[in-house]
Amino acid sequence: MSQPQPLPAGQPGIETVEHEGRVLCFVIRASHHPTTTQFVTPGHYSQQLGLVVSPKGQRIPAHFHNRLSREVHYTQEVLVVRRGRVKATMYDQANQPAATVVLETGDTILLAEGGHGFEMLEDTELLEVKQGPYFGRASDKTVIGT
Repeated sequence: MSQPQPLPAGQPGIETVEHEGRVLCFVIRASHHPTTTQFVTPGHYSQQLGLVVSPKGQRIPAHFHNRLSREVHYTQEVLVVRRGRVKATMYDQANQPAATVVLETGDTILLAEGGHGFEMLEDTELLEVKQGPYFGRASDKTVIGT
């Protein structure tokens, strides 16, 4: 199984997990506190994940996002561990375990590609963000393994 690697180089607390040339997930550890705004995901991802750093008093101008058509082929999820510990296992294109990451309170993961499953190591609360609309379990997901 693949192990997390720092991304980008020299940024402790940001990890990427790759398997056979495919990015399975990005992890931002709770201990990571950048000094400037940084996005972890490439611009072409359908789900963007970054940390916005602003000094006291700075303002972000009021704005709205323009209506744009975007094509999404696979759901990418972001999970934030609000409390607890969870073991996340990523699966490759053949539905075989490819990597495992243990997430702690405050850690964030973006599930980019492949399958995934979770084992709660403690009582856990997760915040989940993903694209919608949700079409129901039968249409939206395929369960792998047992």
